[in-house]
Amino acid sequence: MHCFSLSSPTPRSATSAPPFKSWGLPLPAFLQLSLLKALFDLLKMDFEYILGGITASTILFVLFSSASKKEAKGLAHAENNGGTMITTTTSENGNQHQEISPTIDIIIVGAGVAGAALACTLGKEGRRVHVIERDLTEPDRIVGELLQPGGYLKLIELDLQDCVGEIDSQQVFGYALYKDGKNTKLSYPLEKFDSDVSGRSFHNGRFIQRLREKASTLPNVKLEQGTVTSLLEENGIIKGVNYKTRSGQELTAKAPLTIVCDGCFSNLRRSLCNPKVDVPSHFVGLVLENCNLPYANHGHVILGDPSPILFYPISSTEIRCLVDVPAGEKLPSLGNGDMARYLKTVVAPQVPPELHASFIAAVDKGNIRSMPNRSMPASPYPTPGALLMGDAFNMRHPLTGGGMTVALSDIVLLRNLLRPLHDLHDANSLCKYLESFYTLRKPMASTINTLAGALYKVFCASPDPARKEMRQACFDYLSLGGVFSDGPISLLSGLNPRPLSLVLHFFAVAIYGVGRLLIPFPSPKRMWIGARLISGASAIIFPIIRAEGIRQMFFPVTVPAYYRTPPTNLHD
Repeated sequence: MHCFSLSSPTPRSATSAPPFKSWGLPLPAFLQLSLLKALFDLLKMDFEYILGGITASTILFVLFSSASKKEAKGLAHAENNGGTMITTTTSENGNQHQEISPTIDIIIVGAGVAGAALACTLGKEGRRVHVIERDLTEPDRIVGELLQPGGYLKLIELDLQDCVGEIDSQQVFGYALYKDGKNTKLSYPLEKFDSDVSGRSFHNGRFIQRLREKASTLPNVKLEQGTVTSLLEENGIIKGVNYKTRSGQELTAKAPLTIVCDGCFSNLRRSLCNPKVDVPSHFVGLVLENCNLPYANHGHVILGDPSPILFYPISSTEIRCLVDVPAGEKLPSLGNGDMARYLKTVVAPQVPPELHASFIAAVDKGNIRSMPNRSMPASPYPTPGALLMGDAFNMRHPLTGGGMTVALSDIVLLRNLLRPLHDLHDANSLCKYLESFYTLRKPMASTINTLAGALYKVFCASPDPARKEMRQACFDYLSLGGVFSDGPISLLSGLNPRPLSLVLHFFAVAIYGVGRLLIPFPSPKRMWIGARLISGASAIIFPIIRAEGIRQMFFPVTVPAYYRTPPTNLHD
């Protein structure tokens, strides 16, 4: 048997012996052929592997190039913009779409009074806030111009009271109530407060711009003009919003919490609440110039026919007039002159003499506007990742000027609830915790909502003798002064948010009206009107209370959500 080694072969020269001869070991021909065949097979196998590798690499390269082209078409670039990762994609129709990664904490949709004040508040708490507002130019509205003293106190609590400065806002100390040529002054009970505390009236747009300016000075608040088209939902959780910029660019912004404050015409609230919107009337607004109210620094309410007329200052030289037109009445046309005729023939004779000439001049000037008055009880669907606030969430008749007070009170409450939380990413835990918001807001919100709805119905004229008596009883009850006026005015002003006190005063007015009917002699007719008066009062207030929620309104401590504590997994 021969032994041989393949470890260190000696190189062959051009004239060397046949194969393997140089290894010093003669091999039989068949063995040499076998080894040659084995070597050839080995080389052939290596060649197949090499060829296969080249082929596979080529295929991978082609696939990668194809994918890269598709990605290049759909994913143009990703850039870091101030700590926010923005990814730009281009759809097949050529429209670009950017996705803003969730490096922000809270998205706020809308920068009206509620949205802008909320952005300031959360920004000062250290939250990274992205505000998206449809139109950042100064709004021009005929409501949202009177802030009650309770709302001003909330503004102080939020450290935003300077936002009513430098806009020619006017202090308001109460109301003057007019009926059938008689009047009475109702002052806010402000004796326990500093002299600066009062109501404030102003141009709504100026106030909003001041709030927006203050928000924009915070480095962690981004204020952007854009139209939110939809909420971004994944597996039942709101992850952010889709919106369009002024230039039409489609963007997606993501955050752990999205707060919708897009106003009374909200197009996003349907997925977050059960919107039962009612339009009980319209306001027709105009501005009286260079005249003085009979009672300086007071709102004036005329119990007119068919419904109330309001006057209040909005600057040092302007007085806002709001004429209520009930839903049962056809709103006169502005375009064909019917509205001007209506104001001159129906409304003007009921205006206080001191304001009559200025009222006619304002009508002749022609800057007359109208808007629907909406009411909507808060009926939320607790939704992980989202929350409703402001008029998008809850509305009441603007007769009592309580909307901004409710909104600012809600902001204080939400700030306090979020303050102990560091991480907002557990949407389900956060949603369950924030259910307490809907219960804790009830004392202030339900008091102002119920009073607004009830007073409007009482103050409207009616041919029904029982309703007439209720209206007169309300005027006379408030004219008594002392506790009879201080109690209701403290409720209306937001200084005493107690629903039970509201109900007691409301039925005290009804009982006072019945007593007037039965004295000196209780005839059957008077007794019948008295019974209908009590029945009518019940029919006014109980549906409003039912819509607000009897348990949450009067017995909030029995609602489990009242006791919700911050989730431990969201703590700092």
